[in-house]
Amino acid sequence: MRKIYADTENFHKRGNTGFAAGIGESWDIIPTELDPPRHTEFRNALNPVFSPKRMGELDGKVRLRAREYIEKFQNQGECDFVKDFAVPFPVSIFLDLLGLPQEEMQQFLDWEFSLLHTDDMEDRVQGTLAVKAYLLHTIEERRKNPGDDLISIALELEVDGRKWSAEEVFGHCFNLYLGGLDTVSANIGLHFFHLATHPAQQDELRKNPAGATLAIEELLRAYAAVTTFRICSKDVVLHDVTIRAGDRVAMPTPLGSNDPEAFDAPTQVRFDRRPSHLTFGYGPHRCLGAHLARRELQIAMQEMLGAIPEFTIKPGSEVPFYLSNIIHVDALPLVWSR
Repeated sequence: MRKIYADTENFHKRGNTGFAAGIGESWDIIPTELDPPRHTEFRNALNPVFSPKRMGELDGKVRLRAREYIEKFQNQGECDFVKDFAVPFPVSIFLDLLGLPQEEMQQFLDWEFSLLHTDDMEDRVQGTLAVKAYLLHTIEERRKNPGDDLISIALELEVDGRKWSAEEVFGHCFNLYLGGLDTVSANIGLHFFHLATHPAQQDELRKNPAGATLAIEELLRAYAAVTTFRICSKDVVLHDVTIRAGDRVAMPTPLGSNDPEAFDAPTQVRFDRRPSHLTFGYGPHRCLGAHLARRELQIAMQEMLGAIPEFTIKPGSEVPFYLSNIIHVDALPLVWSR
């Protein structure tokens, strides 16, 4: 997997999501669907915007959003953690980053479902068209009335000595939408499923909140959720297997993260492991939003463990795992003593 991630000559990304082609267009999701050297130019422009320092400056706002959702169920003694926190929390951060009203959350969730959680191609087409129309309208509004949001910032970025076009800014916002909603929600749900079913490790983090930083890296490895894809550019032999030009290659990080040649006893969760995992990818296309995702995960864990006593899965409940290119739990019924 690392070899394919790093090999941009034989494996490319352009068009691999199919969203633009699905509506008869050819725009790119930026930077994820770009290939070098164009990818390098856009990525270099974006890296400072998503640097650890810049993402760290958002901590206060992210923490307030986490507390806002926890307070809604804190005194109830139970919640559906997916519906009540894992889904709305990262969406609220996405809306804040783009300077969009929180009242738009349900609309974005509905569009997300049509883009990522249905096999109905007409729903996917309509969802793509609706998101594009909404974002392009917002981009034009920000061009006239800029703020300190990511849309306004993207409008000031340059590539090849020119400002980004409206379509390029849209392609970047669409990337934030796809990456910032589903994957973070999936990781939060999976991580809290683990803590709810492993009381000793939950207690360990309660006694040592600073250990959350290392614990999350191990949970990201152990519960890697995402399978991304590459398209083979020309015939290539990898480990005695011939991959043909045009073949789509699945890159399942859950398999890579459980490779016994890379990790001792990979199915065991060890908070002191310090793993070098593939959850955010590898190479030039490594996840642009990784620093923000880490902050969201760390703050979610710190705030939940600080506000809620020991929690477990509600007796008699089954946690429904959904297996797709993004593994997640559809519901997580938690209970605790009031």
